Amino acid sequence: MLLKTINLKYITKAIVIICFLSFTAGNAQEIIEDTTKESSLKKKDTVITGNKIKADGVAAVVGDFIILESDLDREIAQLEAQGADLEGITRCQLFGSLLESKLYAHQAIQDSVLINELYIQSLVEQQIDGILAQTNGDMAGLLKFYKKDSEESLREQMYEINKNGYLTQQMRLKVLEKIEVTPEETRQFFNEIIEEERPTFGTELKLAQIVIIPKVTEEAKKAVIDKLNSYKKDVEENGANFTTKALFYSDDGSKQDGGKLPSMNRKQPRMVKEFRDVVFNMQEGEISDPFETDFGFHIVWLEKIRGQEYDVRHILLRPEITQEALKGTEDRLKEVRAKIIDGSVTFAEAAREFSDEKETKYEGGQMMNPVTQDFNFELTKIDTELYSQIQDLKDGEISPVLQDQDRVNSIKFKILTVTDRIDDHKADFSRDYLKIKELALQNKHVDAIAVWQKETIAKTYIKVNGEYKNCDFQNNWLKKQ
Repeated sequence: MLLKTINLKYITKAIVIICFLSFTAGNAQEIIEDTTKESSLKKKDTVITGNKIKADGVAAVVGDFIILESDLDREIAQLEAQGADLEGITRCQLFGSLLESKLYAHQAIQDSVLINELYIQSLVEQQIDGILAQTNGDMAGLLKFYKKDSEESLREQMYEINKNGYLTQQMRLKVLEKIEVTPEETRQFFNEIIEEERPTFGTELKLAQIVIIPKVTEEAKKAVIDKLNSYKKDVEENGANFTTKALFYSDDGSKQDGGKLPSMNRKQPRMVKEFRDVVFNMQEGEISDPFETDFGFHIVWLEKIRGQEYDVRHILLRPEITQEALKGTEDRLKEVRAKIIDGSVTFAEAAREFSDEKETKYEGGQMMNPVTQDFNFELTKIDTELYSQIQDLKDGEISPVLQDQDRVNSIKFKILTVTDRIDDHKADFSRDYLKIKELALQNKHVDAIAVWQKETIAKTYIKVNGEYKNCDFQNNWLKKQ
């Protein structure tokens, strides 16, 4: 979507603030080489390029938070290591974003925003594990980079970094949580945009697919159940290590962490039902019998119960799909494709009759855009893999049979078609209502944030030192009036 001058203030702040804060919350995930090279980060309000000598000294105070010169330099180094494009973004802008993050965190503490300590601890563990994986387990190098003399003090610092990022995020959500936009406000927002400045939306496609999933035989299911039972027996009767079993045998991504899953509690609304039914009926230290979900077959070890939080590890096995099943599924979909092409059945009718994908089956195969929650896919924003599958399709043409996979199915077969194409066009209120509504909501968010920041800055102790006093901040950090 190409936005011209519309919502420019939101776009600018989104680049400088939201992206910056998202990196700030996870800034312990990359090791940046310390440097003594001469700085090419130009002073005051110049564009960010290159590295800068780390500096000491207090750059600012926001409420209970102190910002050191080195804090900003470290954030810039982290952003560059993560591949962020800082061209055109000034040091003053990034410093202003850092001030904002501390303002959110400070106010979150004043408002007694609850902290999910287990979630933050889990984040720290993931970050440390990720860094060590990149550095072949070089804990000594990690401690040296963070200037810490022990792993415990490093974890404490990383906990504080993540806690402040969490507070920032939760406070921002709290400011925006009740803001909505009505249809009338959306219409008014659109009508106030002069014709020449209305956004242009890129080419959009409507896509449909038919998916057929290879069937698993009962013998294959029994084989994985027997394996899981053997793992359980080996742990319970022979003292084998569940974590090691998960590391060696699990088909789940959590195997790298010994099958450990994020802490679970009864309030989690999107938990897989079968998982919920098993875990919340177990005793601490117990290993479940094998059970099935859409992902495969599991056994779960309830490692510890911490109040309302359940620490669990699991082993997932997916039943093997035979070559006969794979070929039979592919051939079946080829037959369906042939029927559509010769006109025996429409694509939508075939989807309703043959597709195994519940999300699209009853919509005649019509795919929903997970981002916009409508049926339109903007060509320039389509997932790379999906784009490669449809880029050469003409309207109404049926793709060859494609092999694919998703989180649930390790192998599936599908055919795709383009059911409609909307070329580049100026925003139209009826056709593009959902996109315009989102723009109107973003605009309202910007206004709400601006009001909140102005009021909160006015009542919070803030002191900016050194070269940053010369910055032309968008907010009144210097309290000049």
